[in-house]
Amino acid sequence: MFPVDTAIGKDGRMHTVSRAYVPATAQLRITMYDIDSEYFGIYGGYGERVGEFRWPTGMAADAEGNVYVSDEQNNRINIFSHEGDPIKHWGAAGTNEGQLMGPSGIAFDNEQNLVVADHLNNRIQKFSKDGTFIMSFGNSGEGDLRMPWGVCVGEDNSVYVADWANDRIAKYDSSGSFLRAFGTSGSGDGEFKNPSGVAVDGEGYIYVTDWGNERLVILDKDGNFIETLRGQATISKWADEYFEGNYEEAEPRSRSNLEPDAGQFGGDPHEESAHIEKFFWGPTSVKIDDSGRIYVTESNRHRVQIYERTR
Repeated sequence: MFPVDTAIGKDGRMHTVSRAYVPATAQLRITMYDIDSEYFGIYGGYGERVGEFRWPTGMAADAEGNVYVSDEQNNRINIFSHEGDPIKHWGAAGTNEGQLMGPSGIAFDNEQNLVVADHLNNRIQKFSKDGTFIMSFGNSGEGDLRMPWGVCVGEDNSVYVADWANDRIAKYDSSGSFLRAFGTSGSGDGEFKNPSGVAVDGEGYIYVTDWGNERLVILDKDGNFIETLRGQATISKWADEYFEGNYEEAEPRSRSNLEPDAGQFGGDPHEESAHIEKFFWGPTSVKIDDSGRIYVTESNRHRVQIYERTR
């Protein structure tokens, strides 16, 4: 329920973390599976002990396949093995360098250091994978961030940030110097409303989950608009199995219009996505695997949509 991020781990195994409100803490977990819907189990859970989290936000896998999960309530980074066994956690709440306030998106750079979007401190911090502070940037002068959420690292070690409250993507070099920003506030081509995630492929194309506009936006390496995707989801293998065993839900669904005319919603992307099942609804992150496949985690429909580039 309410998945917020996906890490592509060892041997193509996918790890998707779900967050839930206090009355549903039993749903707070990480699910392991693969692109063929083979299920490998769950791990994690609500709490503060090793292997537990209270408000998980971002995920990343290191070169060995260990999975790192940011926890914006406990203000720390949790580490699990490829199989989901808890290893350790690190991090402490605060505003000083090396401390965290609402860590969200995380990503590894080319040197296996962990880049963390320190959401409520309006900055990016870099740590060793074991939690030793290295540097921070994004909160002094040009390129100031406002509530950064998603983060990724390009092949040249440059850092791209989904700058949530500034409605843009900010780009920094490996030393934290601001290079440029892409996008402005709005709903037009190349505009954003609270971007939540960003990923860059091997050719430099930039993919942005534009949360407030319920879409995935694709830019070229210079930040020029290329394309917008609204979503093309189909029923998964797991959903098919569920409906086969739950006639009382499958039968009314078979009579429902799951793709009504979008024109009746007055151009409101949230209303369109709430009523048109194939559309993204609450896209929270975008990731790219070694084969160039694009994974969009969408919270409100409890699923991950996967795409391949066709050109």
